[in-house]
Amino acid sequence: MVKNSIFSPEMANIGYSFLLVLAAFLWGSTFVAQIEGNDIGPFAFVCMRNFIATGVLFGLANVLDKLGKNPRRPKNKEENRALWKAGLFCGLTLFFAMNLQQTGLYLGCSAGKAGFLTTCYIIFVPILSLFFGKKISTKIWLCVAITVAGLYLLCIKGDFSIEISDTVLLLCALAFAAHILVVGKYGPYMDNVRLSAIQFLVVATLSIFPMFFVDLKGSFAGFGNIVEVYSHFGPWIPLLYAAILSSCVAFTLQIIAQNKIRPTLASLLMSLESVFSVISGWAVLGERFTLQEGIGCVLMFTAVILAQVNLKRH
Repeated sequence: MVKNSIFSPEMANIGYSFLLVLAAFLWGSTFVAQIEGNDIGPFAFVCMRNFIATGVLFGLANVLDKLGKNPRRPKNKEENRALWKAGLFCGLTLFFAMNLQQTGLYLGCSAGKAGFLTTCYIIFVPILSLFFGKKISTKIWLCVAITVAGLYLLCIKGDFSIEISDTVLLLCALAFAAHILVVGKYGPYMDNVRLSAIQFLVVATLSIFPMFFVDLKGSFAGFGNIVEVYSHFGPWIPLLYAAILSSCVAFTLQIIAQNKIRPTLASLLMSLESVFSVISGWAVLGERFTLQEGIGCVLMFTAVILAQVNLKRH
């Protein structure tokens, strides 16, 4: 007898899968904004981006409270402590992930190669999951392998060589993998908007220290350069795009969607950010879309669909 549906439980929650694909689109289209934002230094950009995101999300949480649309709002001190504990762990992993990614771009890694290396978290997520006693099916491992092949075709144009910036971005991928697993642990039980806001507050606060000692070289006079840069309208565009759409919207969508979707499958869906980075470059910047890139996109979409199809029969 064939099962009534060939799709796994995650496919029944197709709306949540769509939220992760939307998040991937926002992340993929943010690489250009991140590169442009490096004029003030990688840590300064991450710091400002996340303070803006923190303010917006805490404001949104208060609005939802007043409208009675926030059933997971902490109801006592114990729940509030649990929320801040979860936000701290999410924020710590995200602090390393975001700053390592921004630093890799600052060191000169191209957006395409950065997309490939960052999205290698799809390898690290199932590997790290094994240490938490989670079993990963052969089908998921196959999907990961197909996705990595697709990523390579999509992002790597010439000979692949490892440089310092590449090593930094591989460490970034490891940190993003840890973040995905932490979100999968805490997200289903918390106020998602506040959890997202707290993690950004942690990232922004911790980023003050490398910003001051690295970007500003330990001198308060360096703040004058930041003020000068942002006295013009142009630099605000990439900063606000990264803060509002990539941070506020995309990372909050990740937390919401991972309530219903396993971390390994979530990582496959989010890996589509590389596909969208290439498509955005073609559509917005007029960059050439090659046959090799097209094959890479097809492979990645195939892997994502295969991951959600249940082939078992009984």
